[in-house]
Amino acid sequence: MLQNLWKWLIIPLIMLGIGAAVVIYTVNNPTDSIVARMLTYERVFRVIREHMALLLVSMIGATIVGVLGGIMLSRPKLYYIGRVAENIVNIGQTVPSLAVLALFYTVLGLGFRVAVFALFIYSILPILRNTFAGIDGVERSIVEAARGMGMNPFRVLTKIELPIAFPIIVAGIRTAIVINVGAATLATFIGGGGLGDLIVTGLSVHRDMIIFTGAVIAAITAIFLDYMIGKVEERVVRWT
Repeated sequence: MLQNLWKWLIIPLIMLGIGAAVVIYTVNNPTDSIVARMLTYERVFRVIREHMALLLVSMIGATIVGVLGGIMLSRPKLYYIGRVAENIVNIGQTVPSLAVLALFYTVLGLGFRVAVFALFIYSILPILRNTFAGIDGVERSIVEAARGMGMNPFRVLTKIELPIAFPIIVAGIRTAIVINVGAATLATFIGGGGLGDLIVTGLSVHRDMIIFTGAVIAAITAIFLDYMIGKVEERVVRWT
């Protein structure tokens, strides 16, 4: 049991250690007075908290709406609407994240809530698409056999379709998280805060250490979350 837990934790601990080492080194070894003012523990932890809040709030909403929306569109009565929605979603994924944030800025203005809403909309797309595609990809013969055994539509969905589609749905959530971590760095342009504050500040004052700090923490966050969700997926698939 402890050996399996250690295998689970070794890579996350290494990634967290790298992130902590980067923060400690850059804060305690500023290259000049500008870097010293911009890179303090208080500022770094503040932007990390803001970034995680952007990610957490937008992803919880996007996961709930995306999965439920994908399930609804996969139902026989809405199937053709789901096909159309899938194509629209595929087109929507080609829109750059900065353009999405800029669009909502022009309509709703600046601030954390606007950034969360824009990230929420952008993150729904891969989750909705994968949920619909995963359920749609379940063999019809399996579904018909379940119905022939007397299962009602709800039981067919929860006992047959969702378990089979689960890996594809989780793949959509993982994709959305990785996209969200990157897109959230752009939230600084509409007053959303986050790690983008460090990156943009570093670019404006031409200080590579500030850019490096924000970029490395964002990259480690994306890798860490993707790894952990992958491990949870493996566990759930094994249990089912």
